[in-house]
Amino acid sequence: MKKTIWMLMTCLPMAGWAQIETDDQELLDEGNGVEVLNEEENQPGFDFPEALTDANLDSLMNLYMSKTYLSTDNDCQMLSENPDFSREVYIDRLKRMPTIMEMTYNDVVRSCIDRYMVRLRRQVSYMLGAANFYMPIFEQALDTYQLPLELKYLPIIESALNPTAVSRVGATGLWQFMLATGKAYGLEVTSLTDDRRDPVKSSYAAARYLRDLYLIFGDWNLVIAAYNCGPENINRAIRRSGGKRDYWEIYPYLPKETRGYVPAFIAANYAMTYYCEHGICPMQSKLPAKTDTVMVDRNIDFAKVADVCNIDIGMIRSLNPVYRKDIIPGYSTPSPLRLPLSDVSRFIDMEDSIYAMTDKNELKRDEVEVEEQPEVVKPTRQNNRNQSRAVYVTVKRGDSLGVIARRNGTTVTKIKRLNGLRSNTIRPGQRLRVK
Repeated sequence: MKKTIWMLMTCLPMAGWAQIETDDQELLDEGNGVEVLNEEENQPGFDFPEALTDANLDSLMNLYMSKTYLSTDNDCQMLSENPDFSREVYIDRLKRMPTIMEMTYNDVVRSCIDRYMVRLRRQVSYMLGAANFYMPIFEQALDTYQLPLELKYLPIIESALNPTAVSRVGATGLWQFMLATGKAYGLEVTSLTDDRRDPVKSSYAAARYLRDLYLIFGDWNLVIAAYNCGPENINRAIRRSGGKRDYWEIYPYLPKETRGYVPAFIAANYAMTYYCEHGICPMQSKLPAKTDTVMVDRNIDFAKVADVCNIDIGMIRSLNPVYRKDIIPGYSTPSPLRLPLSDVSRFIDMEDSIYAMTDKNELKRDEVEVEEQPEVVKPTRQNNRNQSRAVYVTVKRGDSLGVIARRNGTTVTKIKRLNGLRSNTIRPGQRLRVK
């Protein structure tokens, strides 16, 4: 077993989601334990996760999806102020939550609960509305790997349930994958697609990563702390604490944001469970409860699907955040298009019309329709070594297959055969084999 854990430590992506280096000056004084307020600076002894800052939560509320598909529930009266409860009430409520993970109460956790229930009441209302759409996806992924279902609230503190969220260090999506870690767990990123923004793919990748972290640490508080700052920072804190393996005992040795991460996770579980007791009303979601996917093997612009099938393009974007430019790159590989269940049959019925419109009018997002060029071109002189080596070029704006063929001493027919092209449509940025 020890050998297995060591292999996991050496193979696991150490970049993490947002790797944080610990500065010795950030450490709390030994013996102080969990510190809520730094008296000198009148500031918390920890940082709230980035997604819980006012700017990020306001960004969530300004999303097109939030404005269009979340609305106020007129049957629920939201209180303007947070009711006051005693310490004993919070302790009792946390104990009553049906969770495997420990839901500790202390002053740090209380400060995070207060942030949700007082300062961020309106934002919590938005997240409750969005949760109706995303939580079933998270639960299914976690259940597949037999992980605690309370981990479904991790994206609340990671991204505030914004599938297109990007952190200051480049972590992306609901689960805030860094590029290297995402690729290590099978999430592909190209100019047109980003699997980190796909709610389903990223949820299963996150579940696998959390499972691997648990095999290393065997403690869920340490797991979610490692999810925030990377396994190496947790191991460093363990060493500095003299080998202790309890989150609250290594707390003083953690990066400031990670000190606030586990408390914020506990507070998120509390807020999503006891919002009614605090007079917070969930927004009503208009996103469809049931969706399905169709596989597309041609390049299709969202606008064509919206026009032909009479579907709101904003709905298509909301259900398909994986596509970065409103283009489904089906030519590269068959790609899924998620639609409301009620619209899937209409798409299937109109699929030929959508393809025909695309072929006739071309994609509007930086695609170039080219004309056939003469195929007989005098090849350039090359030595035998170069002739046997594959040669690739990147398509530039204004290029056509004929221009590329003449430039590289080959023919349009050969380029199409080498790249499996079924038409003369190419895109700027596309990589083509020419020999």
